[in-house]
Amino acid sequence: LAELVLETWDLHCERNGREHRTADMGCEQLVVRRGQPFTITLRFSGRGYEEGVDKLAFSVATGPCPNETSGTSSHFVMTDCPEESCWSAVIQQQDGESLSVSLCSPPNACIGRYSMTLETCTDYQGSSFQIGDFVLLFNPWHPEDTVFMRDENERREYVLSQHGLIYQGTCDYIFSIPWNFGQFEDEVLAICLNMLDINPKHLRDQNRDCSRRNDPVYIGRVVSAMVNCNDEDRGVLFGRWDNHYEDGMSPMAWIGSVDILKRWQKFGCQPVKYGQCWVFAAVACTVMRCLGVPSRVVTNYNSAHDTNANLTIDRYVNEKGEQERSSWDKIWNFHCWVESWMARPDLEAGYDGWQALDPTPQEKSEGVFCCGPAPVKAIKEGDMQLKFDIPFIFAEVNADVVYWVVQGDGMEKQSIRSSDVGKYISTKSVGRDSREDITHNYKYPEGSEEERAVFEKAEHQKKSIREEDEGLHLRIKVSEGANKGSDFDVFAVVNNNTDEERVCRVTLCARATSHQGTVGPLCGLTDPADIDIEPRAEKTVPLRILYEEYRDKLTQDNLIKVVALLKDHQTGDILMAVRDIYVENPKIKIRILGEPMQNRKLVAEISLVNPLAEPLNGCVFVVEGTGLTNGHFVKELEEPLEPQAEAKFRMDLMPRLSGLQKLMVDFESDQLTGVKGYRNVIIAPQPM
Repeated sequence: LAELVLETWDLHCERNGREHRTADMGCEQLVVRRGQPFTITLRFSGRGYEEGVDKLAFSVATGPCPNETSGTSSHFVMTDCPEESCWSAVIQQQDGESLSVSLCSPPNACIGRYSMTLETCTDYQGSSFQIGDFVLLFNPWHPEDTVFMRDENERREYVLSQHGLIYQGTCDYIFSIPWNFGQFEDEVLAICLNMLDINPKHLRDQNRDCSRRNDPVYIGRVVSAMVNCNDEDRGVLFGRWDNHYEDGMSPMAWIGSVDILKRWQKFGCQPVKYGQCWVFAAVACTVMRCLGVPSRVVTNYNSAHDTNANLTIDRYVNEKGEQERSSWDKIWNFHCWVESWMARPDLEAGYDGWQALDPTPQEKSEGVFCCGPAPVKAIKEGDMQLKFDIPFIFAEVNADVVYWVVQGDGMEKQSIRSSDVGKYISTKSVGRDSREDITHNYKYPEGSEEERAVFEKAEHQKKSIREEDEGLHLRIKVSEGANKGSDFDVFAVVNNNTDEERVCRVTLCARATSHQGTVGPLCGLTDPADIDIEPRAEKTVPLRILYEEYRDKLTQDNLIKVVALLKDHQTGDILMAVRDIYVENPKIKIRILGEPMQNRKLVAEISLVNPLAEPLNGCVFVVEGTGLTNGHFVKELEEPLEPQAEAKFRMDLMPRLSGLQKLMVDFESDQLTGVKGYRNVIIAPQPM
């Protein structure tokens, strides 16, 4: 019988892509998920396949040095009874000269780019044919995959959704910004795979690195290190926090990961300038979702950065509320990291589920700037010795902050006020644009028995004293409308919870600050005032914060830190209250004109009013949204935008994807930066 010769083949990229939920990556290449069968069709020339006469086998291989023992290559023959634990090929149907074959990888196969070869053998005469490449991803739909997630709505949000919200602001003023993750956009998959191939672990030992790519714990750790560039490892983003971003993009200006990843690739894997925590976290989230690991960005308010790991952060202020002595330990008014969903077979039972990964470069872990994956359960339970980096994240959500007031004579006095670290830990809700509070995943209720047990295990005595209700109580209140361009009021509110009159001295001080706790120049100060408070009464002391005072001092974080100090003349106690105030940007208005339908033109009208008393120069709008815009659209205004004037423009959209999409807008100028807006658009599918 003549030899069996392969003429053509079809990898059915589109159909397999739909079945494997990778169709949004386009149909240029075959992208499938592990543990799930995919179909290819082989067409032979001259004659068809004959069972019993022709032997068929396949080889698949990934990485530069594939071998069977490392799990990076496999050779398998056609069979009728496939085993789940290894690669298999089963005949589906035969039609003359064409043969449909169902191939399947084991659910613990290494992810990455594979080459595939067909081997034919007839009467001991054999040939082999290269039949193209494919990419294998993690599979959260497969119960045997270590990233398996049970709930379909959660899989939609954490694997398939290409847009989301990231929470920012302060614990007293929580808001979200839109983010375009874009994990299925053109080139993103190739960039993510390239990131794995240039990571230092791969360069040190290619075989070992590729053989460990079956493990999401390993992948998460590599991604956490590669998103920052602090190890000279050709990482993606350059972190900067000093408000000098002229030679790059301000961290506040980004609205998506795709632009960042494409710039990184285009300029030969040079770090992209600049990132801060939410940018690092969002890019890592894109990479993990792209590779098939369910992931989300989370925000921790009043996040402690405890460099000496003693779980206490000491802050020193003078009697005017000004910071004395700078400290490496910082309180960030918010900090973002990523959670990825995976089993932890490397640990004892009970630590599967969400794992914290933090790509923002803060501390080294095993000699490299990366952090995690740390089981969120281990953080809650105070299991400090488990892998990876539990103590650092435990401190971020549990450290104590002790304020010391340095008096005129140099004496230090501990203030009766502890700041609450680890508040309102937040992430976007599944399927809705609302905030889900996940603090309970990280810590037991304050003051509970369980909390005490965890702290004992973590060898942490909580020093903070809950404020007593007896005596004097101090807090800071903000008037409505702390809007950029306007003056606004803040108040120290003093309550006398005793049955006798009290005399005390109150000072208020306001300074520009950055979101990671660096305090800048003064924006307002009251003269110390002595006040008498009747028994059981309340008094307020105002401080007006003027636009002309804060205008040139605010960083792009738009934050002002207000410190109130109260000295009780009777007891000598010093009380202190601290509050970060977010100065609001104007709103961007987005209108959608026309009926939103797939592959039909749609118009968006975008506008913004200048709220300041001076013109805005160098005004630029950037618009993007996966499935709505082709890349991102930039609109530069030719003229300055005069005070109270409105900038308005229209742009055409051509929606590629149906379903819920987000159109996101960022506005930049000399005086207003990082202004964000978004609009949900529901795109009807194209009529068949």
